[in-house]
Amino acid sequence: MSRKFLKSEVILIMSNHNRDAEYTMGRTEEETQRLIEQSQLYDDVTRRFFLRSGIAKGMKVLDVGSGAGDVALTVAEFVGPEGNVVGVDVNPDVLKTAQARADEAGFSNVEFLAGDVRTLELPDDFDAVVGRLVLLYMADPVDALRHLATRLRPGGIVAFQDTELALYRTIIHPDTPLINQLVEWGLTVFERSGAHLNMGMELYRVFVEAGLPEPTLHFEAPMGGPEGWPGFEYLANSFRSLVPLMEAYGIATSEEVDIDTLADRIQAEVTTSKRPLLLPPHITAHTSLPA
Repeated sequence: MSRKFLKSEVILIMSNHNRDAEYTMGRTEEETQRLIEQSQLYDDVTRRFFLRSGIAKGMKVLDVGSGAGDVALTVAEFVGPEGNVVGVDVNPDVLKTAQARADEAGFSNVEFLAGDVRTLELPDDFDAVVGRLVLLYMADPVDALRHLATRLRPGGIVAFQDTELALYRTIIHPDTPLINQLVEWGLTVFERSGAHLNMGMELYRVFVEAGLPEPTLHFEAPMGGPEGWPGFEYLANSFRSLVPLMEAYGIATSEEVDIDTLADRIQAEVTTSKRPLLLPPHITAHTSLPA
């Protein structure tokens, strides 16, 4: 049974009193596990991104919106034991999981802080600030990046990875009615929540309007079709996290979604249609401040 979706858990108030989008995926243990699954599917994208952006051994890096800690742990590998990673998230509960995972992995140079990175007191000597799937929820991404850039030393790196949901409707096809319905349900939730559906394509504008040098961008998305591909289960679990808000908005019920059979039904449709499943695409953008 879906628990009641508590808006107080997911609405942040910015200092200028504009509200961020509701975090569409909720705050449950299942959602924490979904975040870990997500990282596994998008891990190659993020690693290539960090390599291109110039994150290297010995750096001190600020990770925005750390969640279960996946990005912070990846960054920790890049900076090595001589570097440091500080992860920030508004949800203190998920950071307990992040810290436990860092400890289990043997990273003594990773720490997590609970709070809003836009108002939290932080030093200004970071070598890089990074974030994955965080700007789309912020009421004013330009203002957020402008502020985060003040936390960097001269020459510091700004590197953000975000989804491009506005383009996701291009996967709709007559032979995939189930996937078509999922796309429409999912995008409607994000639209209603106030999230920036086209954050990926907006990254270039956001960087420039924040006063940053023009970023380098890439577009990537996991896709697959073979039996057992983890993307099927991941998409089903994404809807498991979305259902409470879908019901709150009157978009669809848990019975209509039928989470328990969803992964199998998606895979069956892919097999029948011979059209692979494309997961939401991500766009990466990185730049460096003047030295």
